[in-house]
Amino acid sequence: MSAEESEDSGGSTPAEVIELVGRTGMHGEAMQVKCRIREGSNKGRIITRNVLGPVREGDVLQLRETAREADQIGGQ
Repeated sequence: MSAEESEDSGGSTPAEVIELVGRTGMHGEAMQVKCRIREGSNKGRIITRNVLGPVREGDVLQLRETAREADQIGGQ
């Protein structure tokens, strides 16, 4: 990956998956994960996000924004 490609990533922030919380959605199609922000102003912060598609611990997600978190499964 060249320097041009990394700068042209559209403002996304890398975050590493550290824990799989569980399945969510009407039919269990999404996974709720906890991830640690790797760069930017929120570096080191752990947030909960919903992810579509296959995911496992250690994967790196590219997040468009890091301010919003997913609601807890069960809603309580």
